[in-house]
Amino acid sequence: MSRLLLNCDIGESFGSWTMGLDAEVMPFIDCANIACGFHAGDPGIMRKTVSLALSHGVQIGAHPAYQDLVGFGRRSMAYTAQELQDILHYQIGALDGICRAQGGKVSYVKPHGAMYNDMMANPAQLRAVIQAIAAYDRSLPLMLMATRDNTAAQQLGDEYGVTLWFEAFADRAYDSAGRLVSRQLPGAVHHDCETIIGQALTIARGDNLTASDGSALHLQANTLCVHGDNASSVAAVQRIRQALNEQSAP
Repeated sequence: MSRLLLNCDIGESFGSWTMGLDAEVMPFIDCANIACGFHAGDPGIMRKTVSLALSHGVQIGAHPAYQDLVGFGRRSMAYTAQELQDILHYQIGALDGICRAQGGKVSYVKPHGAMYNDMMANPAQLRAVIQAIAAYDRSLPLMLMATRDNTAAQQLGDEYGVTLWFEAFADRAYDSAGRLVSRQLPGAVHHDCETIIGQALTIARGDNLTASDGSALHLQANTLCVHGDNASSVAAVQRIRQALNEQSAP
């Protein structure tokens, strides 16, 4: 069984508005994808979330997005390649500065929402994101979606010397290409805890999932995205962590 890192989108509160149960989920994850102020978060929230992650020994990832607070970064926006690189450097640098002030550092990058989806659908945009990371710090891995065939993305990462961490989801249904089924379709999101844990373990073992069309789907993943936005999801994360630890024990 592979060592599957658990990652969670976190630090997505803003001012007096609270989102997520960050303190409850942090003890069970390996990687915290911290919002950098463009879709959620603000300097104070970023500082508090970094402190929380450091206190639990959790790796800190920059979670940059399009500049879209109102839409929570979930709306596609038109940027040139240079503009995209500029907003990535701005957000990664901001979080990195807050980390360094507390004796930590940014350890990887995971784009958020529409930026994440757009780079997976558009090779030119994925290239721009990888170029931005290579220019900022080539040692930072980029987290992106694992699909049926990761070859093209891996070639881009290799071209620029950027490590790629391929990500899978325990609570989402997949289509035959290894893409997430649209949330607008029935059955796109798994809500049953046992189903979520079962899918997490299947991915960790390297076994096949069943795609929405009934075909066998193999995902080669390094990390699993989990959610901690309500009490039930935190309980699921805790059980996934326990199950993974038990499965990987000698």
